[in-house]
Amino acid sequence: MSMFIFARSFSTSLAKLNIIKPSLQLYGLEGRYAHALYSAAHKDNKLDNVEKELKKFGDTLHTDNKISSIVFNPLISRKPKKEFIVLLLKKLGFSNMTTNFLSVVIENGRYNKLYSIIKAFDTLMSSHRGEIKAEVITAHGLDKDMMREVELALHGFIKKGQLLKITTKVDPSLIGGMIVKIGDKYVDMSIASKLNAYKQYIQQPV
Repeated sequence: MSMFIFARSFSTSLAKLNIIKPSLQLYGLEGRYAHALYSAAHKDNKLDNVEKELKKFGDTLHTDNKISSIVFNPLISRKPKKEFIVLLLKKLGFSNMTTNFLSVVIENGRYNKLYSIIKAFDTLMSSHRGEIKAEVITAHGLDKDMMREVELALHGFIKKGQLLKITTKVDPSLIGGMIVKIGDKYVDMSIASKLNAYKQYIQQPV
């Protein structure tokens, strides 16, 4: 019950609600909703199940235009939208916890924050598992040998007991080199970045 009180009134102190804090602190509205759900799911030992259901709901919004057109339609009032969500999630076999949470998000008129709330909860779960996310962006796809070298280099940034999760992305505009994002670190080693730096240097007045 504390999760829904927290979702409706963020001014209430965490101490009074006996909120369980994750290892990572997120901010903003989506962070507060994600923290509230994390606390409630943690108390009921349902973190993994809630994570799966939120991911499934997010995927449904991405792939089903009919459902997303109803959820994100500003002309549909909160009550019928909430009723639609509850019926949909029951049909999908979602737990009461996830169903109640998402219905509160809709009831509070925060449907436009659904994706960011789901992403925030995913971030909390990654931290809960000791995962460190890294994104490697290159101008061309990496072969197995290059990927192995990147993995070895990135492991030097994490602590013992942490798990490294690497995602790759191709961006031809980089020309060459790569951009690496790991945790709160950002390293731009792309040729495009170097050329831009040279251009700015050349254009400086003598």
